[in-house]
Amino acid sequence: MHLSQPLKLHFVALIAASLLFMADHALAATAMITNMNGTVSVHKSDGSLKVLSQKSEVDTGDVIATEKNSYARLKFTDGGEITIRPESVLTIDAYTFEENKPQQDSFIFGLIKGGFRTITGLIGKRGNRDAYRANAVTATIGIRGTDYGSLLCNKNCGSLPDGQYVDVKNGKINISNKAGELDVNAGEYAYVKDADTAPVLLPGNPGLPEFKEEDTVAGGLGTFLTGVIPEGAGCFIQ
Repeated sequence: MHLSQPLKLHFVALIAASLLFMADHALAATAMITNMNGTVSVHKSDGSLKVLSQKSEVDTGDVIATEKNSYARLKFTDGGEITIRPESVLTIDAYTFEENKPQQDSFIFGLIKGGFRTITGLIGKRGNRDAYRANAVTATIGIRGTDYGSLLCNKNCGSLPDGQYVDVKNGKINISNKAGELDVNAGEYAYVKDADTAPVLLPGNPGLPEFKEEDTVAGGLGTFLTGVIPEGAGCFIQ
């Protein structure tokens, strides 16, 4: 079939637009798994269940679960990272990041079980300072650009009382629930017993269960045993 020059140009333009559309959507994933070990799975918003692997992508609405002796490190499009520790469940509830639209930034995720450590990205550091929220059954964490860790204990932290523990390496977080709120600065630890009890500062590390990536895979980020954190490694969950 012979096409006139205008039709040829129109056809080429349509193909180019389609390719750009597909490229945009191919890059639209919220985050990618950059390091992991063991069994990590995701419940998708459509109800399907998938086992994840290195370079798997995760999206808004996903529920990510790690099994015993397993972990996953996620790299988000705003530059932030979250390492999900073993036997944990984390939900990605909302995520919006466009480089040129800081006023639309949004990142809301939930810790259902277990813990994580994170180096926060651009969301919460530009535009809307309240665009970042980390929810748990006990309290909500907001950030001001920081490295911090959070751990939920439910009869699985030895002699420690159940509840939520947080620690901050750099920057500051605000942890709040219906009973009160608390700013936690670099080098401080805090504890929230439950949603009906206000957050409190702890005098120091209460003896949180240790977590080392190298326990699950050789060549992890390093040892987090004494509170001495390798430069650039992020926050300290223990």
